[in-house]
Order: sequence, then structure tokens, then C-alpha cells
Amino acid sequence: MTEQIAVSAQPPNSVAPHWLARWLPPVPGRDAGALLRDFAVLGTASFAITLVAYVWTIDWRGAIPRDGTTLAVGRDFLNLWMYGRAAGSADPGQFYDLAAYHQAIRALLGIELQGQNWSYPPSVMLLAAPFGQLNYLTALACWTLIGILVFVAVGQKQVSDWRILIPVALSPAALFCLVSGQGSFLVAALMMAIFALIDRKPVAAGLLIGLLSIKPQLGILFPFMLIASGRWRAFVSAAATAVALAGLTTLLFGVQVWIDFVAKGLPVQGLVLSDPDRIATPFFPTVFMNLRGLDLGATAAMSVQLIFSVLAAGAVGWAFRFRRDADPPLMLALYLACSASASPYLLAYDLLPLTLAAVALLATGRLDAPGRRLVQLVYWAPALQLALGTYHLPGPALIAPAFAAYLLTRLRLKPEPIHP
Repeated sequence: MTEQIAVSAQPPNSVAPHWLARWLPPVPGRDAGALLRDFAVLGTASFAITLVAYVWTIDWRGAIPRDGTTLAVGRDFLNLWMYGRAAGSADPGQFYDLAAYHQAIRALLGIELQGQNWSYPPSVMLLAAPFGQLNYLTALACWTLIGILVFVAVGQKQVSDWRILIPVALSPAALFCLVSGQGSFLVAALMMAIFALIDRKPVAAGLLIGLLSIKPQLGILFPFMLIASGRWRAFVSAAATAVALAGLTTLLFGVQVWIDFVAKGLPVQGLVLSDPDRIATPFFPTVFMNLRGLDLGATAAMSVQLIFSVLAAGAVGWAFRFRRDADPPLMLALYLACSASASPYLLAYDLLPLTLAAVALLATGRLDAPGRRLVQLVYWAPALQLALGTYHLPGPALIAPAFAAYLLTRLRLKPEPIHP
């Protein structure tokens, strides 16, 4: 797992225009190069058009600018910022109560922002505390810049050609991340670092896995992966880090904050998923939410989701038990595709790590036609979910499971070599 996400050294793809070729990595295979070019061109166009349209709708009046949907600019970052402010208060868990949280926003900012809620475990306050000391827009700018810089710094060390990062940074998942004020760039960097260190420095890799307990959507299958592959040092390190984070949080903020999280915070997340009005379906590319879009009951939808979750955990267990030394880019993509398939609570920006892994795998030039089509679907999955989910139409949630099944078949039929 210590190999870089490799790109074979070949002449620049002849189908790319001369001006574009310098900004694209050399990719073996005409079709793979054409897809990478399309990602760069279409990704840039959709990114620029959407961002300009978004900025055009912003109302800059008031304590915090608001976009055309009346949400705060930075959207989800407002929640992180409020975690940071709560970290210095006498009762930091009070905002898990939705009514109390909305009242605090009204008192602080003088505006109604009903779409906001606290969804993270209390340990996120350890990360958020420094940002809570800054004014909102400064904190948002710092958060966004840090995420991009860490992503680039880690990414250019883990791919053979830094230009692979360009279409990823312009992808729909990246756009959703930036508009939402989310930390997907940091999570993608964490994922790359974990898979780079997992054999060379297992304790360090385990520490990074433990840090993902702050936002566990894409880390839920790591226990299966570590146990199946016998990476016990990384497993112990990850468990110890997660316990240490929880313990430090309790020491600093008290046990009541965890009680509030379980008693008040988790039920709110349940309401988001089971919402009878299905307002959130355009943003959740999960099996559960695609089925909820069809107005299937929450219990039935979760039952189907659990089947996909069990299959995803089994696929990770098999792959890392019997093919643990297979091609690192393929194994990273498989893990992330299975993680996206397993979670009912996963938003469009959470697909950024999978987008990176899929594009890096495409750039090796070793995918066949079905594989290239699936990478194309992965890249555009957030946009497809928004378009179809707006009308409660299902489909995008099947992209990650289909990609995982494809990669699993590659491993089952013919183990992928580490070197191309």
C-alpha cells in the first residue's frame, strides 16, 4: 500500500488540444485520455458557471451573507463555527437542541436560518475551537484555504503527476464542498495519507483513521479492512486515537455534552433522513435516500440500505483478506466505493475522495471500457443526484455499488499487479 497512485509515463494524449495537454497528465490509452480531457473541460465549465451563478445570488447585507436559497454563505461551516464558539461556553452541548440552536443563531446574527443543525459528535469542538475565535467570514476563508492547501500538499505526493488533481478540484463533488463550506478536501487528503502509510507507518495511519471518528461517514468500514488484512498495529492505534479524542472531549467539555449528543443530536439526524417532505433527497446519493425519494417508508428503505451495507462490508473484508497486496489505486477506489455504498447518511460533497480515487485509477490507463464509463459516472454522480433527486428520481446511489462490484470483479478474476 506504499506505492504512489501511479501514472505511466507516456506522451501527452493526442486527442487533447495543445493548450490543454500541458495541464493534463500523460495518460496511456486514447479513451482514458479523452475522458480526462472531458473532465477538465466540462468540469471547468460547470464549476465556473455554477459558481458565478451562485455568487450572483448572494445578498451581502446582514451579519452573514446569504445565498439565493436564504442559507448562510458557507452553509454547513456555520455549524462548525458555532461548535467553535460553543467550545468556550459553560454548556457546550446545548445546541444539540434544535430550538435552542436556532434561537442562538437569531440572537447572535439577527437572522432566521432554519436549515442549520448540529450533526457532528462533540469531539469536533477540538477542531472547531480555533475557528470560533475568528469572525465568521475570516474563519470560513481560513477553513476553505486550509482544506485546499492540505489536499494539494498531500495529493501531489501520492500521485505521480500533480495534474491529476486539477479535474478532481473542478469536479461537482469539489464544487458542492466549497459551496457547503465542508471539509471534504481534508477528508480526501486523510484517505490518501492513510493508504500511503498503512504498511510503512501503521501507527501513524491508525492515528489518522482515529481522527476520522470526528466525521465517520467514510471511515465506517475501516475496522473491517484492518481486521481482515491483519493490520493490528493500525487497528489498535485507530481505536486508541478515537478513545483518546472522546476522553479529551469529555475532560474539556464534560460528560453532559455526550448525553446531549445521543439524546438530542442523533434524533435530529433521524428526522433529516426520515423527513416525509423529502426535502434533502437531492443532496444524498445513498440507497436509503434514493428509496425515500420514491416515498418508500423509512423502515423499508433502511432495510434495503442495510443489505447494501452488509455487502459492502463483506466486499472490503474479502478484498483486504485475500488481495491485500493488490494495486494500491484499485484498493483505495474499492474501499471508498464500498464506504459510499454502506452509509445511509452521505452527502454529495462526501464523494470527493471517491472522485479522486476514480480519476487516479483512470489515469493509470489500465481500465477497460466498462471501468472508464463507471469512472465517468462517479465523477458526475453529485450533479446527477441533484438533477434527479430534485424530482425524487432514484439512480445515482447505484453508481458507487456498481463501481465497487466492477473493481471487486477485477480483483476476483485476476489480481491486479502493484506495478503496471
